[in-house]
Amino acid sequence: MINDTVADFLARMQNGIMRGKKEIIVLKTKMIVDILEILKKEDMILDYEVKDSDIVVKPKYHQKEPAVAKFKRISKPGQRIYINALEIVPIMNGRGISIISTSQGLMTGSLAKSKCIGGEHICNIW
Repeated sequence: MINDTVADFLARMQNGIMRGKKEIIVLKTKMIVDILEILKKEDMILDYEVKDSDIVVKPKYHQKEPAVAKFKRISKPGQRIYINALEIVPIMNGRGISIISTSQGLMTGSLAKSKCIGGEHICNIW
């Protein structure tokens, strides 16, 4: 039984991308589907396909170099990290994204900052 499905998802993505996999299989939860939708909108993955209890993710590569290489979990089940709109900072000078769980749903840090809302800082991806 996995307690932290988001940390498991981030680890599977990072390990799969480091190995150069064409498809990465991750567990299906609503939050992970929302994170994948953000990654697809931000052009960090090619696509994903939802199966019964799994999701097949197709990572994006540029001439064998991955579009994203690092996935860092910030807020954990044992220690939640909440930030307000003023505390949201660019990741890797704008090359990466932060994912924030707000009252209006999951969104990137830049979108949350533009809407002047804060929330739980889920992860950074660059």
